[in-house]
Amino acid sequence: MGKFKRADTSIDGVYIIEPTVFGDDRGYFMETYSKADFAEIGITSEFVQDNQSKSKKGVLRGLHFQKENTQAKLVRCISGEVFDVAVDLRPGSKTFGKWEGVILSAENKKMFMIPKGFAHGFLVLSDFAEFAYKCDDIYNHEAEGGLKWDDPQVGIVWPEVDGMKKEEYLTSEKDGKWPTLAELKDTDLFKDYAI
Repeated sequence: MGKFKRADTSIDGVYIIEPTVFGDDRGYFMETYSKADFAEIGITSEFVQDNQSKSKKGVLRGLHFQKENTQAKLVRCISGEVFDVAVDLRPGSKTFGKWEGVILSAENKKMFMIPKGFAHGFLVLSDFAEFAYKCDDIYNHEAEGGLKWDDPQVGIVWPEVDGMKKEEYLTSEKDGKWPTLAELKDTDLFKDYAI
């Protein structure tokens, strides 16, 4: 039996990964990535960069993508809890504009595999959360892109955060100005988008 279980979602290529956890009264041990074991469950991305962030409750980061150096991401929450979201921006995809979300936490130890061609973001549900992810291409500041996190056309159902209203979520100035999906479709992004 492999060390990782892969659960398919409603969007092709987006998976929830559950590691095998070995625990006893001292604590636990688990592998969080193994190239060979991931290949066994059909994930063959070659990761080249690891990132980590810490955010407080109500912080919403995203929805981000890159127009060049597009990135597949393997994401997980190593402390606290987040609601993690991927939005399909692959031209010609039958699920274009659809989203998938999952709660990732230090407790459930789930990971989310997001292929190239998606916008990605997360909302912090706990007092603080540390978030770690692997990318299969480098970060390219010049190729940064984003999608409006509350675009009604996409319709992401963000969970409640201790009675905060959605307009009270903490976003960066940049994340507050990303275009909607309809506005993105009017740009040359989808002509030049390298997936």
